[in-house]
Amino acid sequence: MVEIDSTPVWGPQHFSFPSCSTTGSDFVSWFQVLGENLVVHLDQERSGKYLEVHSLRLPPTPAPPRTEGVLASVMAPLWPCILVAASGILAIDAPHPRNSVLHHLTKQLLQKYHKEVRPVHDWTETTTVYLDLFVHAVLDVDAKNQILKTSIWYREVWNDEFLSWNSSMFDEIREISLPLNAIWAPDIIINEFVDTERSPDLPYVYVNSSGTIKNSKPIQVVSACGLETYAFPFDIQNCSLTFSSILHTVEDVDLAFLRSREDIKHDKKMFLNDSEWELLSVSSAYSILQSSAGDFAQIQFNVVIRRHPLVYVVSLLIPSVFLMLVDLWSFYLPPHCRARIVFKTNVLVGYTVFKVNMSDEVPRSAGSVPLIGIFFTVCIAFLVLSLFKSILLVRFLHDERRSGQEWPLSCLQGDTDADGPTVHPRAQDAGVTGSPICQEHQAQAGTLKEVWSQLHSINNHLRTQDQARRQEVGWLTLLYRLDRLLFRSYLVMLGLYTVTLCSLWALWSGL
Repeated sequence: MVEIDSTPVWGPQHFSFPSCSTTGSDFVSWFQVLGENLVVHLDQERSGKYLEVHSLRLPPTPAPPRTEGVLASVMAPLWPCILVAASGILAIDAPHPRNSVLHHLTKQLLQKYHKEVRPVHDWTETTTVYLDLFVHAVLDVDAKNQILKTSIWYREVWNDEFLSWNSSMFDEIREISLPLNAIWAPDIIINEFVDTERSPDLPYVYVNSSGTIKNSKPIQVVSACGLETYAFPFDIQNCSLTFSSILHTVEDVDLAFLRSREDIKHDKKMFLNDSEWELLSVSSAYSILQSSAGDFAQIQFNVVIRRHPLVYVVSLLIPSVFLMLVDLWSFYLPPHCRARIVFKTNVLVGYTVFKVNMSDEVPRSAGSVPLIGIFFTVCIAFLVLSLFKSILLVRFLHDERRSGQEWPLSCLQGDTDADGPTVHPRAQDAGVTGSPICQEHQAQAGTLKEVWSQLHSINNHLRTQDQARRQEVGWLTLLYRLDRLLFRSYLVMLGLYTVTLCSLWALWSGL
């Protein structure tokens, strides 16, 4: 039941009636019903059971006339309906009290805030910015352009003396979010940046009641890095990310670590290991850069990564070893054999095709050459040298045999008369006593002088052939020794190549 005294009394009155609100939240609000010469002021208390009308008053007028008294007596039965309707409107349309307080707090903090000024009351006081870094993934390693592309999660925390409040005065609100572009933010950059920063737009930061601001955001960093590819595919890269203020000296803005350096170094929980690279550590160091413009604080994070080599071992190293072994087996063919030239030519074509395919997978750098590329160049040099030696040997032996066949004929033709009969070359090899041609010629000549001339020619021919054979044997001996030297050098180089790769693999596995 609504408890209302219907006696018309001029001045403030106090009424109470059950609340019609179905909501259970505690709030305080005001409502005014404006009617003809009537003002109702409602207040819902935190007690919750009743809505109290603290004032029911008419505008000040002279002594109330009789018609106004009649009007008051007529409106008295309508007051409960008016109050119940007002309470329903309050319960439905009134904003949530916490939102109202949050809006009031935000407006109060930013109303007279100047983001162009460093947020300290005493300008001699230093603003310390605490940094933290998480490496999320290695996106690309460009050895040719010396560029590393990584995805990191970056956090910075600093204190703003102008953004603090007493939480007990604002419904115990201890932390709010504010637009980043509405407050002062430190001008921290990465010195190794070589491209524009790519990160999602996160326009808000968190601010607590003590004025501590927390700004976190993911960044795709494209930075310059000195990449070493000598030990490819067992290479380990060390790239640095240096954070510093671009304008403020260490007297204005100082840097510090948000976590301990050991925690930062061994934290790999956010790194994606399904890529080509593996994160080893993220070491960090604090230093002060001295320059003519002043002293600047900087923090350097050294990101150490290593490559997963298994795919390159299967696709590059093992086939290269097989190709070197095939070239090594070609040394068992005789040096003067023409089939060896054909075989080594085919191996050279295989080297060329494999090196063209390998150039697409091996990183290219102007500062260093991969070890596998050096060994391939040495192998090709040995192959070309051996092939050139075999070609010279075959050519030399071919010339010697041609000269050995034609030399006796020229000698015999030079010593005989133009009208005399010619001697068949086979007669010279058969000897004087056992050759019927020589006997017939001797019988026909009939003179001892002609016999002596023929014997002298045969003797010269045999000496020439013997000298040619000795010279051929000497060249063959020299080339065999050279071939043996190339074989041993090739074997030593292949062993050195295998031992080096195994050592690099063992060193890579030990880290």
